[in-house]
Amino acid sequence: MTKRQEMALKTRQKILDAVYELLQKNEFDELSIDDITNHCAVAKGTFYTYFKHKDDVVFEICRNLFADIEERINKMQDKSIIDKLSYYFDEFMKEVERYGINMTRVWIKGVIDPNKAPENYDNKKWQYDYEMLKNILDRAVKNNELKKDTPTNLLTHLIITQLYGMMTIWCMSDGAFEPKDWTKKFADIQIKSIFEKYIVK
Repeated sequence: MTKRQEMALKTRQKILDAVYELLQKNEFDELSIDDITNHCAVAKGTFYTYFKHKDDVVFEICRNLFADIEERINKMQDKSIIDKLSYYFDEFMKEVERYGINMTRVWIKGVIDPNKAPENYDNKKWQYDYEMLKNILDRAVKNNELKKDTPTNLLTHLIITQLYGMMTIWCMSDGAFEPKDWTKKFADIQIKSIFEKYIVK
């Protein structure tokens, strides 16, 4: 990587970090590009070199976070599928809480009604999360952790609706509960019972 490329990556990350920091105290709709560029001390033109809209910053943060979770799970060779799924839920919701309710509202805004989402909204977010989770289950079938007849499509739908339900209700309740606590309860109480009949003994 050249020096110029390294500097470009650092500048891009500065913008991503600035949005994260600003969203800890501000509603997303209240943020302007000027707020972001002033916070990270880059020119407005520099922002547009990397992103077309402020929404794009949030979506990049989101995708990077969850791609990293999947990569870590893929390296967990000595863990059971239950452990991997519990880790996925825990890390998923940990990131949701870490980035806060304002960013979470942006994440889910475009997927509530993707047909009416603005052009720049990441209305494929639901499919992205679905495919990531299904990949984890399909890999478990391939590695003989789950039986060959495991209905990975159905189980992925069941699980992803739980996660999205928790995020949505957290936003609707204006942060009245801790999502990570509920994810742990879901993993402890339901995951074992859901997958018990499909685990290769």
